Amino acid sequence: EPELVESGGESVQAGGSLRLSCRVSGTTQRRYYMTWFRQAPGNEREGVAALHTGTGATTYADSVKGRLTISQDDAKNTLYLQMTSLKPGNPGRYYCAVPSVVPHLDTVLRPAKYAYWGQGTQVPFSS
Repeated sequence: EPELVESGGESVQAGGSLRLSCRVSGTTQRRYYMTWFRQAPGNEREGVAALHTGTGATTYADSVKGRLTISQDDAKNTLYLQMTSLKPGNPGRYYCAVPSVVPHLDTVLRPAKYAYWGQGTQVPFSS
């Protein structure tokens, strides 16, 4: 089964940028969704950006459009999340995830559709 390892969470200045990485190994699927989720203290985990690794198609939550960019490096088996205009307060933990069954596009940001998760990386600022 897939193994996912996130990295890149670190302290930055307000208004700054940050790039998170998620390296995936162990999957035999060639085309599937990879998705970033975030969870703030006391809040439910929410999907923010998804990418279909076969087509490159992306889906974003309305709340992050224009400030987050999801991308992939096939050669490195790595998913990225570029974050800009970070704001102080409301720190969150970011997770990447892969589903066991390809979800319908309408449900691609729902955590319940994902079976495999990384351990997360902490981002001290709000995106």
